[in-house]
Amino acid sequence: MPLPDTRFLLRPFSIVIYPIWTLLAFFYRHSPLRFLSSTLQPLFRLRNTTDIDPETPEPTSTTNMSAKKKIAIMTSGGDSPGMNGVVRACVRMAIHMGCDAYCIYEGYEGLVRGGDLIRKMNWYDVRGWLSEGGTLIGTARCMAFFERAGRLAAAKNMILHGIDALIICGGDGSLTGADRFRAEWPSLLDELAANGEFTTQELQPFRHLNIVGLVGSIDNDLSGTDATIGCYSALARICYAVDLIEATASSHSRAFVVEVMGRHCGWLALMAGVATGADFIFIPEKPREDNWREEMCSIVEHHRKIGKRKTIVIIAEGALDREGNKITPAMVKDLLADKDGLGLDTRITTLGHVQRGGTAVAYDRMLATLQGVEAVKAVLEATPETKTCVIAITENKIVRKPLMDAVQDTKKVAKAIERQDFEEAMGLRDAEFSEQYKSFMMTTAVQVDKELLLPEKERMRIGFINVGAPAGGMNAAVRAGVAYCLSRGHEPMAIYNGFAGFARHHADNPGAVRPFNWLEVDGWASKGGSEIGTNRELPGESGMETIANLIEQYKFDALFLIGGFEAFHAVSQLRKARDQYPSLCIPMTLLPATISNNVPGTEYSLGSDTCLNELVEYCDKIKQSASATRRRVFVIETQGGRSGYVATLGGLGVGASAVYTPEEGVSLDMLAADVRHLKNVFAHDQGQSRAGRLILINEKASKVYNAKLIADILREESHGRFESREGIPGHMQQGGVPSPMDRCRAVRLAIRCIQHLEQFGRNVHNRVKVDPMSTTVIGIKGASVVFTPVKQVEEEETDWPNRRPKAAYWLGMKEIVDILGGRPKYELPESDLTGIKAKDVKRGIVPP
Repeated sequence: MPLPDTRFLLRPFSIVIYPIWTLLAFFYRHSPLRFLSSTLQPLFRLRNTTDIDPETPEPTSTTNMSAKKKIAIMTSGGDSPGMNGVVRACVRMAIHMGCDAYCIYEGYEGLVRGGDLIRKMNWYDVRGWLSEGGTLIGTARCMAFFERAGRLAAAKNMILHGIDALIICGGDGSLTGADRFRAEWPSLLDELAANGEFTTQELQPFRHLNIVGLVGSIDNDLSGTDATIGCYSALARICYAVDLIEATASSHSRAFVVEVMGRHCGWLALMAGVATGADFIFIPEKPREDNWREEMCSIVEHHRKIGKRKTIVIIAEGALDREGNKITPAMVKDLLADKDGLGLDTRITTLGHVQRGGTAVAYDRMLATLQGVEAVKAVLEATPETKTCVIAITENKIVRKPLMDAVQDTKKVAKAIERQDFEEAMGLRDAEFSEQYKSFMMTTAVQVDKELLLPEKERMRIGFINVGAPAGGMNAAVRAGVAYCLSRGHEPMAIYNGFAGFARHHADNPGAVRPFNWLEVDGWASKGGSEIGTNRELPGESGMETIANLIEQYKFDALFLIGGFEAFHAVSQLRKARDQYPSLCIPMTLLPATISNNVPGTEYSLGSDTCLNELVEYCDKIKQSASATRRRVFVIETQGGRSGYVATLGGLGVGASAVYTPEEGVSLDMLAADVRHLKNVFAHDQGQSRAGRLILINEKASKVYNAKLIADILREESHGRFESREGIPGHMQQGGVPSPMDRCRAVRLAIRCIQHLEQFGRNVHNRVKVDPMSTTVIGIKGASVVFTPVKQVEEEETDWPNRRPKAAYWLGMKEIVDILGGRPKYELPESDLTGIKAKDVKRGIVPP
């Protein structure tokens, strides 16, 4: 016997009203009224309790003045990690902006076939998608869309659903198809009208189609953007595999040839080579000279002679020689194994589609989310005259660029490779690509190319010192700096254990100051922590006179510092002490490295990406536990000092319900608002999976409210409606193996630093004393890599009491975390009274 409809048991009058709504809806759906205005649709929509979600924020007032826009999101082409993050961000941002969000399943195939492959999405439909790999809405090749009949069917399906804007995440082929679709749109509508599918009046609201593209590709092959969604996740898979291979290669003194993806783009092979310290790479854009066999054997033989037990060669699947002939892994293997040559025991490893698999790393989640939000904004701001744009990133800046310009430049690379114009092919890649290639060549051919050596009088003795807490990428930076120094004839000197080791252990046996052993340093590319040690002690604490005398004693011509805020403070102290100690008048530069990303003068510090990857992985596991028990909230305490960077970006990567940062603070009102919100969410929980919640709090967001206390408050105020637990990942956030991004940027920025010091040369005390560029911080600011004088950073950019920059580019991301997490609006905490005013208020002399 069928169960009665509980809607009618709970609401007796519904048995009368419900059929009336059903009849109205039937006549409406089969009448032309449906196409008159999208504003009429809410009047005739059947009431559905699943449309109501307590997490759905109120639409912004900016979209209430016009008809509700319907935005469709689609993934196309090869899948890549991060695509689900795009869909989640687009759906939730569209709903937040007062629009209807649709997903087109199975890519262009779904657009052509229509029906249930085009579905309206609700807020909770994309819950938990950030931690999923691939694309949950599917992707498929669609030959029908290549024909006009297929595009006509696609246009009809869009109009049937009232969709007038399309966001597509895919490769250059998918985006090219989208631009063609938009170009043909007016003629497609005319043809639909001529065929009698719709009247001219019905088509009038759909006369203009807005399309925005996002690039989802593991190859990172689109020109005009530093990174495509999924490329760093794929690179992480490659580096992880190579790190594993290196262990067995070293054990057996073997050579491995590792084939990676990249038919027309060598980005994966290049960056993997840089990140892992490979011996040789092959990429399509830059074939080796005609004698590539002799060149490779020469470099490998040199490495073997200095004592290396392993050989790693990374080859892109599209690798070519100068004549355009394909270079295969088998060819390279045969050459390395040739008994009349090197005679190495050689193996081939083809990684294949493993590179596409797995969940997205923190950077790809952040990129997917920010670009998805920007895509929705671009759709809403577009006019009929607006060109189809693609959302790109340059260094740390999200930008919009003309889609077809980027696609055409991308195709030019493939054409340049086909006609063997490799100089043009490299020129069409971004500046970072060329710079990283030069960096790789410099670090792999140490002391091989004698033409790089400087004259004896220009060679310098450069001290390397790490200051502050360890961070991922420190060792990669030291390795790259040492490699550059040795290639140029400089003498790199290690100062072990920071200024504390320098001041108190320089005379030990072995001393804290000693030359680098290149064979040892060459294996540091993938090592975490700091192999030369690090210490938080400042030169002022060690004794400035002692430090100045030691710099003179060891005849340092320059100082290269790697570290966090302590390292910045150390450079500041050394600069200010120059008047008193002339030996400090040497060029110094700082490469920021700290998980907190709180060094002024830069938007990025080495180690911060590694930290976020560790935090996201930890939170994914915790959230899985929270989801399994459904009604559970975990409060996770993050590191970061007085900077909320880690908490904010971590919240962006895991879809946190709330994030508490030192910049904003924590108050009872905020906690009360979040408690009410969580109670409401769990009260409306319909039993679906992925119902667990995360809250992230920075370790110094409040002097009173910590993770345990907030978890206790939530547990107490829930009154048994849900559970709460605290989680403290602690120092595991410093990471083990550094992320590929931290490794690659370490190499690039470290070489830049040594080149900057190199410009000053030796015995330049008088010049150094008056030149503000003699003490600098290297950093990424907006779309550029720049050196900023420490004096300027001290005076203009530093919040000294809180040990962080005065301004941070990521502060605006906090709002995005709240929006996409469905967090309701709350009152900001009051600022603390300080100084005389605080005392007067307490005494009642002045009003509070």
